[in-house]
Amino acid sequence: MQNELIIVNEYCEKCHIEPSFIDLLQDNGLIDVLIEDGERCLPFSELPDIECYSRLYYDLSINVEGIDVIHRLLHQIKEMETEIRYLRNQLGRYKG
Repeated sequence: MQNELIIVNEYCEKCHIEPSFIDLLQDNGLIDVLIEDGERCLPFSELPDIECYSRLYYDLSINVEGIDVIHRLLHQIKEMETEIRYLRNQLGRYKG
């Protein structure tokens, strides 16, 4: 399981972000932080989201509450795209 985790402090150092930012994301339910061998760790599956959130936060100065809203809207868009694909497939069966 250690291959699938990265230590928070190491990640923050490499990516030049504050560990407190990770805390903010965790406190707002945007990411999961795990404890492994007494170290706070991030699952690799969270890294793309964290990179996106850090760009929004550091580059665009969007606060964590705004990031949460953006996250929810993007999730809704993905769900709607899936539904649209499903409905188009259903419609294609009736047309053809």
